[in-house]
Amino acid sequence: MLPLGTAGACAPVTRKRRPSFDSSQLGFSFEVPKPATKPADLAGLGAMTAAGVSMVLKGDPRSRQEIAGAMSALLDEEVSALMLDAYASEARGNHNIPFHRALALIAVTGRIDVIDPLMRRIGAALVVGDEMILTEMGNIDRQVAELKARQRMLATIAKPMKRGGR
Repeated sequence: MLPLGTAGACAPVTRKRRPSFDSSQLGFSFEVPKPATKPADLAGLGAMTAAGVSMVLKGDPRSRQEIAGAMSALLDEEVSALMLDAYASEARGNHNIPFHRALALIAVTGRIDVIDPLMRRIGAALVVGDEMILTEMGNIDRQVAELKARQRMLATIAKPMKRGGR
């Protein structure tokens, strides 16, 4: 027998949907991303992008109108707060943010960290600003190591030069 007031009806259990963009992906990683080549490798990328847009908008202290205004000025085209709302909705798959506007949103908000997880889905990684110097230094280190290895190999077969009969 059920206690009084329950009458056999149970309230539905509502659970908050897990966003498609995991904020733990925002830290820099040296893990080499794998290119998307198999069927469905990019499945859910639209929802992940929308969740990223939502995260960027929620994390910015400005209103959506102010962000839209800054994007409009940067792009020299009209972007409205309503458009941003649509772009941030994972449920509105027919209102995906165009790539140029996604880049403008990132530029206006400074949220470069949100692009890297999206880029990693296609097998790329993002290097920003002065990080490029570290990347070049690593490349130079590899070149120096190759030259030293070649030098060691040549040293095993090199004979002193003799000219002029000496």
